[in-house]
Amino acid sequence: MKKTRTHHAQQHNKTTSLVLLGLLCAIMLILSCTPLGYLNVGMLAITFNIIPVAIAAIVLGPQGGGIIGGIFGITSFLQCIGIGGSSALGVICFEINPVFAFIQRFVPRVLVGVLLGFIYKFLSKKIKHQSISCAIIGFLAAFLNTVFFMSFLVLLYGNTPELQGMIAGQNIFLWICTFVGINAVFEMLASTIITTPIGVALTKLKSRNA
Repeated sequence: MKKTRTHHAQQHNKTTSLVLLGLLCAIMLILSCTPLGYLNVGMLAITFNIIPVAIAAIVLGPQGGGIIGGIFGITSFLQCIGIGGSSALGVICFEINPVFAFIQRFVPRVLVGVLLGFIYKFLSKKIKHQSISCAIIGFLAAFLNTVFFMSFLVLLYGNTPELQGMIAGQNIFLWICTFVGINAVFEMLASTIITTPIGVALTKLKSRNA
């Protein structure tokens, strides 16, 4: 009898995880294919798409974070060719090297999702207040997304005439800070504020169902 109950609990937990994964996938696609997900400011866009990645990492762990991050990366790449929106920087990168454009858009988002999942597991064991853990993940989601995105941009396109023209002899670190500017700050604030209550609520819901 005890084994049967344990089995049912495991099945129920798997079902809940799949439902949450499907829900976050749908939210990501809606954000990616509508103006809700991006606010274009100059060459860069303020993106809210990193928030479902953060939430997935909290409630579904590294695997869920990686999956939602991968969907984010694919939809971001599609914007380079005008599908689901348009990215000025993405168009330039795609014209230079479409393979590099895919790597630069896809790989960082998967890495962020997986890494956030492991970080949340660590934080949940060290910090008693779940809201603090969720807030940290929300902040790190936007922060790491910016760091990895820009790092891959410089790594893959740093020697191209187009990017060299943008840098124009500046210190690369100062150029990145200037380039991302207020966009990154706004993303971090939005991700922290929105991720915290949703992450706490979904974690409690999943625990209750389990």
